[in-house]
Amino acid sequence: MAISSSFYLIFLCFFTSSLFLSNAFPLHHRHKRFASHNYKDALTKSILYFEGQRSGKLPSNQRMTWRKDSGLSDGSAMHVDLVGGYYDAGDNVKFGFPMAFTTTMLSWSVLEFGGLMKGELQNARQAIRWATDYLLKATAHSGTIYVQVGDANKDHSCWERPEDMDTPRTVLKIDQNNPGSDVAAETAAALAAASLVFRKADPSYSQLLKRRAMSVFGFADKYRGAYSNGLKSYVCPFYCSYSGYDDELLWGAAWLHRATRNPTYLSYIQVNGQTLGADESDNTFGWDNKHAGARILLSKAFLVQKVQALHDYKDHADNFICSLIPGSSQYTPGGLLYKTGEDNLQYVTSTSFLLVTYAKYLTSSHKFVTCGGTTITPKKLRNIAKKQVDYLLGDNPLKMSYMVGYGNRYPERIHHRGSSLPSIASHPAKIQCKSGFSYFSSRAPNPNILVGAVIGGPDANDRFPDDRSDYQQSEPSTYINAPLVGTLAYLAHSFGQL
Repeated sequence: MAISSSFYLIFLCFFTSSLFLSNAFPLHHRHKRFASHNYKDALTKSILYFEGQRSGKLPSNQRMTWRKDSGLSDGSAMHVDLVGGYYDAGDNVKFGFPMAFTTTMLSWSVLEFGGLMKGELQNARQAIRWATDYLLKATAHSGTIYVQVGDANKDHSCWERPEDMDTPRTVLKIDQNNPGSDVAAETAAALAAASLVFRKADPSYSQLLKRRAMSVFGFADKYRGAYSNGLKSYVCPFYCSYSGYDDELLWGAAWLHRATRNPTYLSYIQVNGQTLGADESDNTFGWDNKHAGARILLSKAFLVQKVQALHDYKDHADNFICSLIPGSSQYTPGGLLYKTGEDNLQYVTSTSFLLVTYAKYLTSSHKFVTCGGTTITPKKLRNIAKKQVDYLLGDNPLKMSYMVGYGNRYPERIHHRGSSLPSIASHPAKIQCKSGFSYFSSRAPNPNILVGAVIGGPDANDRFPDDRSDYQQSEPSTYINAPLVGTLAYLAHSFGQL
């Protein structure tokens, strides 16, 4: 049930002057009976999911216990230590580009809404640190960034558990002779954002992350080029840099500006913002294109920190918001934001996060958005985001939750090797590369529940086949979950669940 607008306005008017949390976060009406879903439970599960994606030596407090150690010699082919990090999705490859974006978005989730997470904050920090520890290893050698471990083509020809994998653990790198400004600048953004997460919790670690972010961004900017040019046969079509690297340079500079307060980065943004696409109308925010996220992030500097030099970013952010107002053709009949037939829910979760985050910035600065003469309030943005999350959690024509393990009905045959194959505990013997395809082809539910995983989602007509072979709709990925963490924390708090 939705909160009636008249009740909501009366409540807000009465409490506006006093109910504010730190960092200008407004405390909204908290009443359980209005909640469509158990957002707290979904939040817990959305963070737990990352434990199912871990590579490396698993810790003693590992909660996703059907997963075991894997990839313990990663990097040895190049005589470097690249053990750890995350598998990106349902395969056993460590792709640095989406892993860095995942880290940035997990960090942004914590920076904006971590104060609301209570007991989940530490779990969220651990999820971030599992990634940043790896990214520090990948950037340990100046002038070189290791951007992938594993041969995706050969990995995809097998269906095997990460604990069993025997496909080549090929190590790919970028350097000044084979640049990759996109993956390098995204890595810098991840390290910078995470440095803010650990600023108080672990100051020395935070400083290390910040220094490395500055160094990596300098490399990204000085040696320009798309990483998928030199590494095309390995990274395309999996994580080809289709949007180029301008968006990552702007995004990386924005995060370094926020993390360091060094005027060098503000100057960089002022000088280069337009040429890097600050006002382009590319309104799809995800692992490849960061422009919309950079606009929202930089709008905070103007709206909240009153950095007048960045006033244009309020207009740039507003243009993105106006592109999302329901009524356009980019929604399914059931009301889901629909951008693409593959991994569409990544755009739903990332966009919903930008909506609640921008609403926060607007509220703290007493501003709103104007779209063609229509005033769009922060409340409207939050309502759009809530409807998207509610659809994802089960308020849809199929009455299915697209988060594994949440609700009474959720996908049971997700495209994920570890989830679909018997665990080491139940089947200690090695499952060979091709042998696993008998499980892949089975209609039986996956034996291991990858709790919290959000999969690609339904098609343009709200249909979902729950078919393991349909990776476009049935595969989970870390970058779908990462921005959802922040939005769920906001919703759980708003409805009195946290």
